[in-house]
Formats: sequence, C-alpha cells, structure tokens
Amino acid sequence: MPSEPPGITGLAQVALTVTDLERAVAFYRDVLGLTFLFAAPPSLAFLQCGPTRIMLNGNPEGTTPAGGPILYYAVGDIQAAFAAVIARGAPVKEAPKAIARVGGREVWLGFTEDPDGHAVGLMSEVHI
Repeated sequence: MPSEPPGITGLAQVALTVTDLERAVAFYRDVLGLTFLFAAPPSLAFLQCGPTRIMLNGNPEGTTPAGGPILYYAVGDIQAAFAAVIARGAPVKEAPKAIARVGGREVWLGFTEDPDGHAVGLMSEVHI
C-alpha cells in the first residue's frame, strides 16, 4: 500500500557555494535586487527571492561550478530586467529570447552568471 505523499508545498531554500561571500552578496543584492536578510558568521549570508531563500555559503577553497543547477528568476518584463542587470555589471551570456509557446504564452529566457560562474537565468512568460 503506498504511503501518503510528503506534502511538499514549494522550494524553501537554495544553497550556493561561493568563493568570495562579500562579492556574491553584492551581486545578488545589488545586481539582481534580492533582499538581504542576514549574515551568519563566519561564512553564510541569506537573501530572499519571493518565497524562496538563497543561502550563500562562502568557501574560499570552492571552485567555479561545472554544470550544476541553474536558478531561473521570474520577472515580469524580461527585456527591462535583463537590461537592468547588465547595466549593473552582470555579463551577457545569452540575450533574452522566446524558447517555447505553451498554452497561449511565450516562455522567454535570458542568461548571465554570478561572480563564481553560477548560471543565472531570467525567465518570463508572456501572454500572446
């Protein structure tokens, strides 16, 4: 007999290892515009992204990620959001473009990366 499902209601927190905690906080706070919540010395910082917390774990011995998860940040206007993060110093990895049509919407993606090489996706669903 199958057991009851675990009752997962969403994604509560994502942890990213970064080599320079202060530099990473500056990127996620100042470039992406996430709300800084608190630091937990010696090497943790927490930011809020909608209902999900982003935990940055500072590890100077860490390495630039090769693959790994990509965090896609939801935005209302992908062109304006992408222009804003680029204007704040984020590198262009892939300019926004429509990648699919689903149920009367176009799904748009654009990519940059954080200072440690973590892929950062901006995502918007536009009604057509």
